Amino acid sequence: MRISHIALGGCFRAPPVEYGITEDTGGHIAYIMDAAHAQAQLSQIRGVEILTRRFSDPRLGSRYEQMHEDLGHGVRLTRIWSEDHRYLEKDALIPQLPSFTEGVISYLESLGDKRPDLIHAHFADAAEVAIAIRERLGIPFIYTAHSLAIDKREVTGQTNPSLEARIEREGRAIAEADAIIASSRDEAERQLMCYPSARQERIHRVMPGIGPCEKGCDSRRARKLLQPFLRDMDKPLILTIARPVAKKNLPALVDIYAETPGLREKANLAVIAGLRDEIGDETTESGRVHRGLVEAVDRHNLYGCVAYPKKHEPEDIASLYTLASEARGIFVNPALTEPFGLTLLEAASYGLPVVATAHGGPVDIVDLLHHGVCADPGDHKAFGGAILELIDDDQRRAEAAQAARTNSARWNWKRYALEHLRIANRLVRRPRVLRLATPEMALFSDIDNTLTGNLRASARFADWRYGQRGWLFAVATGRSLPEARFTLSRWGLPEPDLFISSVGSEIYRSSEEGLVFDSDYADHLSQGWEPDRIRELLRDCPVIVPQADIEQRRFKVSYYTLTEGARQQVCRLLSEAGLKARVILSHGNFLDILPERAGKAAAMRWVAERRTLQMAQCVAAGDSGNDSDLLESCHRSIIVRNHSAELDHLVDLPNVYRSSKPFADGVLEGVERWAGARATPRRMPQAPASEKAAPGSKLERELVDALSAVAAAPEAGAKPKTPGGAAPKAAEGPGRRDLH
Repeated sequence: MRISHIALGGCFRAPPVEYGITEDTGGHIAYIMDAAHAQAQLSQIRGVEILTRRFSDPRLGSRYEQMHEDLGHGVRLTRIWSEDHRYLEKDALIPQLPSFTEGVISYLESLGDKRPDLIHAHFADAAEVAIAIRERLGIPFIYTAHSLAIDKREVTGQTNPSLEARIEREGRAIAEADAIIASSRDEAERQLMCYPSARQERIHRVMPGIGPCEKGCDSRRARKLLQPFLRDMDKPLILTIARPVAKKNLPALVDIYAETPGLREKANLAVIAGLRDEIGDETTESGRVHRGLVEAVDRHNLYGCVAYPKKHEPEDIASLYTLASEARGIFVNPALTEPFGLTLLEAASYGLPVVATAHGGPVDIVDLLHHGVCADPGDHKAFGGAILELIDDDQRRAEAAQAARTNSARWNWKRYALEHLRIANRLVRRPRVLRLATPEMALFSDIDNTLTGNLRASARFADWRYGQRGWLFAVATGRSLPEARFTLSRWGLPEPDLFISSVGSEIYRSSEEGLVFDSDYADHLSQGWEPDRIRELLRDCPVIVPQADIEQRRFKVSYYTLTEGARQQVCRLLSEAGLKARVILSHGNFLDILPERAGKAAAMRWVAERRTLQMAQCVAAGDSGNDSDLLESCHRSIIVRNHSAELDHLVDLPNVYRSSKPFADGVLEGVERWAGARATPRRMPQAPASEKAAPGSKLERELVDALSAVAAAPEAGAKPKTPGGAAPKAAEGPGRRDLH
């Protein structure tokens, strides 16, 4: 496969800011370069090319006038002229799109049989180009937004014609893309879904990678950079690195530092906010941010405590992380909202604990790496308290630092490249969906702690799945669709024929065009469903607390329970109000309210009827309370050995087999018991090297094996508690489905 990345706004391979040229996509350029190099290393990739705009600027020499540049390791950079040959900033590029698009299409046509099989468009302007390429040349495309304008508008309260036009372009990109890659759960399920054109079945959550920390890097460069600002270099260092834009909230971090009692006495603060010449330019966003930083330092008289250097070299960044780690410090991200938060992964690779914003992708990162805490930067007292507590507590900081080093190693660019390739292969040659009029059998399985929990067992299940061609494989999970996909990939498990997600309230089925949302099932559930009345009725219920907004779905209202008997109390309140709904309790403290017609069992029956399956042909597997109705209703059920006590009442039923093995091995044991299907590997026949991957092919098997090598094992390191040991908060929501 050949892949072409398109990104218009980046000055690849040079530091343009040093020449007075503003460029706010530096981190995204690094993302594209790292992703391209990782993809080029895969044996299944025949070439990777980055397409960007060609321009002429005497301040940068002749480099950007060259059409081709070899970036090494199988990656080529190709620059295409647009009508205006000058360097242009981001907003000024939009009028150049038509001429740039024609230039790109002409170039691709000239490649003949070496043209790319897939386009990856970065940002919405590049997606406009990709749409035109697909119309003319039939090449599918993946879209990565990186940063979405609706979120920026909502967080900053700013709006202007340029921003509204960008939102319109993003809406077209989301509507037209064959697949969308989101970095975080927040981006996949909240930010992208703000656009009416979004369809969740096209969205894939793939975390970007991070290279290992630079071995042997010392802190001398960083000390030299910060020493002019700081009186006592031996204090712990609070470090933040961010672009000088309003949503990064950097002046507010200085306020938080000053307002938190005792913090300035215990630690220094270093703010690395891009490069600057003058601070008086109020006409640019970066100028306003830099002025805000200087004014905040002056207002609180923080001279000698806060470092904010005007310039830094790329080599300084590794040294700064090293210095903060050596100085018993922490990394801080105080953004009003953050689409992902790559610096938090970078900090983790240096063993640096973090305090991060509770708004956006950092919640996912901290939840996966367990290397710090999230807090609301809008609440200065809470955010400052989280920083102070982590600085003060040597044991917690050491535990977070160890977790950072251990867990960050799994999130590398090779993993990203492999997951990207799995998505790409399904677009380049969409597999013909095996449409059995009546499948021989069907397996409906929970994911978490049923198919996952032991990496080798998950790999054995993947082997079995690829050897069983007459089976319909469905997952039935409490997770959302993007999270279910993310978890399956994380454990090297194959994508199923069908997803039953959000505790049986949504169904997505495979088709020749990819996954399709079952709207008929949704219409079926909507009858008699009154979620607004349910929320209003339970608003002041003392035994439950609403889960985060991201956990709420069209047909699911979710809470945490705080006391025993909460389910019975909620059922009574709903009954007294004449509201018909199902109330499901899982793991003692997750309470989901669904339409009366919903649930995993109802979804299984819905699927079985439409695939002309008898219940005797269905096998169900699970481990927790939200699997109860599925296991009780299915004629052939499996409870894995590691099940929770919530299923104890089912173990003696004649339709239930209690496996002697845990996790996926227990599922395989039960399948063999009920259906006689061998739970031993059945490798698929060798396929030609040129074959594109389809489910069950040799290449797909190789990808699963490779992913399994870096898939998440049980995380090392203790997860730091929330400040003050508080009850679960909305910011912790993305981790709540880990047990479903």
